[in-house]
Formats: sequence, C-alpha cells, structure tokens
Amino acid sequence: MLTREQAMEAVRSVTAQYTAEQLSFRDVMVKDRQVSLTVLGASAAAQPAVEASLREALARIGAETVRCRFRDESAPPAAAAASAGAGKAGGPAPVQGHGAGLASPLLDPRSGVQFIAVASGKGGVGKSTVTVNLAVALARKGKRVGIIDADIYGFSVPDMMGIEERPNVVNERVIPIEKFGVQVMSMGFFVEDNSPIVWRGPMLGKMLRNFFQEIEWGELDYLLLDLPPGTGDVALDVHQIIPQSKEIIVTTPHATAAFVAARAGAMAIKTEHEIIGVVENMSYYVSTSTGEKEYVFGRGGGARLAETLHAELLAQIPLGAPDNHPSEPDFSPSVYKAESETGKLYLELADRVLSKLNP
Repeated sequence: MLTREQAMEAVRSVTAQYTAEQLSFRDVMVKDRQVSLTVLGASAAAQPAVEASLREALARIGAETVRCRFRDESAPPAAAAASAGAGKAGGPAPVQGHGAGLASPLLDPRSGVQFIAVASGKGGVGKSTVTVNLAVALARKGKRVGIIDADIYGFSVPDMMGIEERPNVVNERVIPIEKFGVQVMSMGFFVEDNSPIVWRGPMLGKMLRNFFQEIEWGELDYLLLDLPPGTGDVALDVHQIIPQSKEIIVTTPHATAAFVAARAGAMAIKTEHEIIGVVENMSYYVSTSTGEKEYVFGRGGGARLAETLHAELLAQIPLGAPDNHPSEPDFSPSVYKAESETGKLYLELADRVLSKLNP
C-alpha cells in the first residue's frame, strides 16, 4: 500500500535534483494510489521536466495517477494577507489588504472558472454535505475544484472535510487548504475556539468579496459556493458579485422542506441565475437488516420542487454517514469514499453537472 511518507520521500528525491530552481512542495495527498501535490518555485520552463520526473519517481513506488499543481512564489502579490486574529463584536477581523476593492481575476469571465452556488431554503437539509461531496467527486473526475464556505455564520466545511490546519500566507496572499484534491476557504479558518460571528449584513458581503480578492486560488475549473440557507444578505451578494453563477437547490423529500426551498429557487430565477437542477438529500434509508428502502422523510419533495422550478432532479442521496474511521490518514466525517454506494451516486451527480455546464 502506497503511503504518504513514501510519496513525500519520492518527491523530495526529485526536488533535491533541481538546486537551481530551489523547489519546495506541499499538500501531498495519497488516496488509492492516486497522488496529488503542489510544487512551489518551479519556473515555467522547468515545470514540464519537473512534472515528468515526479511522475516517474512516484510511478516507481506504485502511484497510478499523479496530479501536480505549480505555484510561483516569486509572483508579485496582488493583495495583502488575511488577518487571522479575533476582531471586535465577537468575530475575526475581515481579510484586508492593498487588493481590497480591486477586481478579482477569478471573477473575470475570461478566467474560464465556472461557479456553482449550492443553495437551500432552510437549514438542516444537508446542503453542505452535498457541496463537499460534489466538489470531491468533481476532483475525482480530474477537475480543478475550489470551495468557498460562504455560510459565514454557520461555517462547517473544514470540519466536514476533516481539515485541522490553517492557511499559509505566501507573498501576502492566503493559500487555500487543499484536501481530497479540493481547494478550500472558509470563515472557520479565521475563528478561534469556534467563536460565534456577530456581524451585520455589510460585513458579510465584505468578507465574501475578500474570499475572491485576497485568496491565491491558482487555476480552477469549478468553484463551488456553499451558501447559507434562505435568501438573505450573503445569497444576494453572491447574485450581485457573480451574475454568471449557476445554482443547485438542495432539499429533502419532506413537503415543507421542498416548499421552503422553492423560495431559494425563485430568488435564483428572479436574479437571472440558471438553475442546474435539484438534489434531494436524505431521500431514503437502506435498512441494514432487510436491505429495503425506508422513506423516513416522505417521498416526492425533490421531484415536486424540480417541477416547480422547471429543472431536473439530478440525484437522490440516501440518509446515512460515510464508513470512515478516525485512524485513516485522510479521515473525514462527511466525505464518502469513491467506491461506496453513496460515493458512486455523487460521481454520477458530478457527471450530470458536468454535462449541464458543458453541453
């Protein structure tokens, strides 16, 4: 079995050969003989040779797939770094810097990034679970994916993905945390001891804009935004900042959940955001004794919501939790393994989303 330690040793053996480039590396992740990592300091001319050497070295120890990202630490900063200390009014100080107020390259339509906002009408329907697992499924499909945990008050993505470290600051830019091949940025990285965020609406929008302007995202294909439930300030800011964003609406089969979720869908329509489709979470429970499906929250809510919004029901995800163990090196309480039954459903969901975005 290929271990992270073996992969890191192989990477070190390669980076040590390029003394003139002064290479370094981080974010080494090993999963089912798939290795991903970030290489720092390689010039554009050296990157193909470095990548080939890394692939060769890792293949020798059993890696079947190698994904390399290159970041240039010598690039001039576009903005200043985040302030990670606790701020007044019960929350951290927002990310500030010279780049505040500047246009973000990420938001430039020419960047090629496609934005997917995941919304719901009410909390507790599993919107964040869907966001995290869809992002990981897209990464497993070979896409470059990021997540913005835009639920400023109810941030949960770092905990759901098993992320315990804080972002680094390189050249006055905040580097997102990478796990499962997904770049992650969350308010949770700037809060001490799970402190509550006590902010009014304008501060929320300012923090959201900083997530675009002050973060070194690198090259992305897709950026998912885990929106707070409802149709409040953050959801409105997202509609204004990213008019080209598409939306996925999450609900449960319960009639009331679907009824409330329709409001989030109506907001998307009113602001001319295209709805990719509906995901029905907690659709059923598979009995461990009989193997039969039990519809504990009722049936049909997702289909009715999709019909109301003139959208497609993209997936029906069962009620349950991943079979993950804390002793695993890449433990996460909420990310399903690719080979699990629910993991396969998320891979199918990723395929449907990709077909919608790239017809």
